Parts: sequence; structure tokens; C-alpha cells
Amino acid sequence: MSMKPTSSKKESPSMRIAFEMNMDESYVQSMLDLLEDAIRTIQNKDNGGLSYEELYRNAYTLVLHKHGPRLYKLMKEVIEEHLRGEVRDIVVKSLYNDFLATLNTQWQDHKVSMQVIKDVFMYMDRVYVKNNKVDEVQDLGLKLFKELVVNHPQIKTHLTSTLLDMVSKERRGEIVDRGAVKATCEMLMTLGIKTRTVYEENFEQPFLEVSGEFFKMESQQFLAENSASVYVKKVEARIKEEAERAKHYLDLSSEVPITSVVERELISVHMKTIVEMENSGVVYMLKNDKQEDLKCMYGLLQRVEGGLQCMCEAMRGYIRECGKTLVDSEGDINNTVAYVQSLLDLKERFDEFLKNSFANDHTFKQAICSEFEHFLNLNPKSPEYLSLFIDDKLKKGTKGLTEQDIERVLDQSIVLFKFLVDKDVFERWVLFIPMVFRALTLSQNLQNNTNEILCFN
Repeated sequence: MSMKPTSSKKESPSMRIAFEMNMDESYVQSMLDLLEDAIRTIQNKDNGGLSYEELYRNAYTLVLHKHGPRLYKLMKEVIEEHLRGEVRDIVVKSLYNDFLATLNTQWQDHKVSMQVIKDVFMYMDRVYVKNNKVDEVQDLGLKLFKELVVNHPQIKTHLTSTLLDMVSKERRGEIVDRGAVKATCEMLMTLGIKTRTVYEENFEQPFLEVSGEFFKMESQQFLAENSASVYVKKVEARIKEEAERAKHYLDLSSEVPITSVVERELISVHMKTIVEMENSGVVYMLKNDKQEDLKCMYGLLQRVEGGLQCMCEAMRGYIRECGKTLVDSEGDINNTVAYVQSLLDLKERFDEFLKNSFANDHTFKQAICSEFEHFLNLNPKSPEYLSLFIDDKLKKGTKGLTEQDIERVLDQSIVLFKFLVDKDVFERWVLFIPMVFRALTLSQNLQNNTNEILCFN
């Protein structure tokens, strides 16, 4: 409520007080008594008959005549008395009966009354408060409400436990009064006077601690009951739920710390278990072409430090296993074309994973190339087999393969050729190049491919 000056044709006694030039103690005390009664009337919400212009002039006169200290002290004592007595008693009596609603009602009433009191003592705020570096009227009201009401031992303990209990109930699927929680969190933030200290002490710190324990138990339950893909989905849902809670009825600043707690307890602590989960982890997903599940896991693990590295290492191991199996079985295949084609198919398969599941992540791309380079060079005949493969494919250019098909084969082959690192690869290619060149001359349109292969040496 803002101060609304009123006017009267007849000057009241108190108005005459405000303009007395000779201010003895009786005059000063009369004005102090008048303002004290006005503060109590405002706090009792019975201030409809007050003349705010009259009150302002009396406060102004007292400050002007150097009675600012007495006026400030009086105002503080009246506010303290009201909060310590009536307000605190009402809140304490409501501890087990509509507690948050009662606390929020008293808080709203206090805010309204302090706004009116601030208007009455506006001149004192501008002059006495500023010159003496004491709390402004508004800040004083906030500090007193915090000290005398919110920090009262019974209220403080019950406030924290009530808020935590309501969050816990909602996590279990129960309906809670979000409006009451939101209003309380806003009150705590306001009482911090441009800081988060009151909110952190009375709610956020214990909230994060209790949440950590809750998520620790929840993660154990999730792991015991679900596959890796389902676990990932449940963690994603939990992160979203906690973020929404912060946005809707906690203070928005709590979103980052609570998300960090979820990520620590549900992802970081268990990322190796998730990745290596038997019959559902990364290797299972790769074997069964679960591209969407891999994409979800990638998205989850990128939230935490070391998450993608853990996933990438699992992929590395699987690629190396697949490649070694191909190399070891090469002698049984007795078909160099089939051997190289198997390598190309494997590379194409992981290129699809890279594109569709791993967001073309450079680390994953490097890992794929590194593993292919490793197992391709396990077989000293790889350059020779690759040349025979290209020769075979290009010779079929006149037997049903289109120019685009041939170019695709060449592109894939060049990728494999880049992985060859044997130090005497040059000597091998002395034999390899003539066969390739002879095959390439079957099509004049493929000269660019010939040049690309030849340029490697």
C-alpha cells in the first residue's frame, strides 16, 4: 500500500505539532507517540483512518530537528515487539496445522505493513539512514522477520523439514501444494536481501543432501530392475522432473545444483556399470544395431566428466574384437574379395553409428579410425588383398555395376588404404598399383580415382 496524502480544511493538533518551531521534549514525545500508534495501527491492518500526510510531516520534522536516532529506535522496537509477540506466536501455534499457509500469510501481511511504514518514514530513510549507515526501513523489516520469526528454533527446524517432506512426497507421486512451497522459497530468497544465504541455509543445502541420498538409493533400484536402455530413459526422466520442479516452485537458481546431484548419483557413479551392463550395455547395442538406444546413452553420458570416454572405450573394445575376428578368420575364408568386403562392411556399419548415434563426435571418429588401423595392419597381406579387391570390382564394371557403384567401391577402398601403416608398404604397392591401374583403365571416367590412389605414394 502506497502512502496517500489526505487534505483537510481544518488543521489538526498533530499538524500544528509538525510545524512548531520551538520543539521541547513534550512536543517531541507527542510526535513519537503519534507515530508509534500509527505503526501499530498499520500492523493490525486497521489503518483506513490514518492521514499519511500528517504522519509523514511529523516524521520529517523529527528528523529535521535531529531526532532521527530516537525515531529509528522507536520504529525498530515497535516492529520487533509485533513480530516477537503476535506474529511468531501465530506461526508457532500453526506448526502442525496449515503451517506453510499461516507462515506465508504472516509474511505477506508483514511485507504490506513495511511498505506503508517505509512510505511514512521516507525522509528518515533518505537522510538519517543514509548519513548514519544503518539499515534502510525495508531491509530492517526483512532482517527482523528473518531473525525473530524464520530463525526461531521451532519455526526454522519445522520449516526445513516441511519443505523437504513435501518434495519427497511429490517424488513418490503424491500431490502437494506447490503454491505454498513456491511462496515460501520466494520468501527465503527475499529475506536474503540480494543474496541466496537464507534460502541456502534454510532449504537448498539440506535439500541437496537429502536428494543425494534419495538418488543414491534410487540408482541402486533402477540398476537392479532395468536394462541399460531403460535405466538411461529413467535417468533422463528424473533429470527433467527435477529441472521442472526448480522452475515451477523452487527458486530457479536451484536447477543447476540439483541437476548436478542427479548427474553425480545416477550417472557418474554408475557410468561404467551402465556401459558394460551384460546383455544391454554398449556392446549389446552395437551388436544388435540399437542406434537410438546408443544415441540416448551418448546424450546422457555427455553430461558428466569422463562419460563419453567410458562409452568410447567400450566401443573401441568391440571394434577391435570384430576386426581381430575377421583377420584371424582370413585364412579360412580363402577369398580375398570376401575378406576385404567384410572389412568395408564393418567400417560402413560404424560410420552409421558415428553419424546416427554419436553425433559425428570427433573422439569417436578417431577411435574408429585408430582401431581399424590397428587390426588392418595385423595382416601383412592387407595391401595385396585390397588391390585384388579393387581389381575384381572394377573388372565387373562392364557386368552390371554402374559408374557410381564403382566410385563408391573405390572411395571405400581408399579409406582402408589410408589405414595401412606397414613401413614397407611402398614395396607392396609396387605390385599393387599396376593391377589397380589396369583395372581402372576400363573406364575413362574413373581417372580421378586412379590419381587419388596413386597420390598416396
